[in-house]
Amino acid sequence: MKIILLITILSIFIDAKVLTGIDEAMNATFGEDCKISKKTILLKNNEFKKVQKIAKTKIKSKIFQVYFAKKDSKTIGYGVLISKKIRSNNGVVLYTIDVNGTLKEIEIIAFNEPLDYLPSKKWKNEFINTPNSKFLEVGKNIPTITGATLSAKSITNSARVALALYDIKLKEF
Repeated sequence: MKIILLITILSIFIDAKVLTGIDEAMNATFGEDCKISKKTILLKNNEFKKVQKIAKTKIKSKIFQVYFAKKDSKTIGYGVLISKKIRSNNGVVLYTIDVNGTLKEIEIIAFNEPLDYLPSKKWKNEFINTPNSKFLEVGKNIPTITGATLSAKSITNSARVALALYDIKLKEF
């Protein structure tokens, strides 16, 4: 199982335009002095269904890479790494969430589509400090991106998945 996960993750990054590192993105959100660790989480069938129901979107995998930011051995936040098809290729986005379930930031780690479809920093800032209770939807509380509608929808849907994963699984850590 771990070998399959590793091969999947590596295949995503082989041709990807890697934009930033995971540790850099986590440290930018939670501070340079935090320690980052990662854990692979496998959702049970009932958890998988709950995440999809809360996020109101389909997900293809029950396996997630989650990063933990710790200070003084206390968890201060999480990073949920999600790879999802944008148009015809995958993008990899890290969603950072604090211990209260607030989406702190999103960071695009790798992007396989033409860079013309890459969302701007201004657009990504729409997600900063979004409470878990807010249902994110393109065209309603998240603006559309002219010429990159599929990128906006994919990233926004995955943000809901990351927040649902926090509700269902991460709160217990």
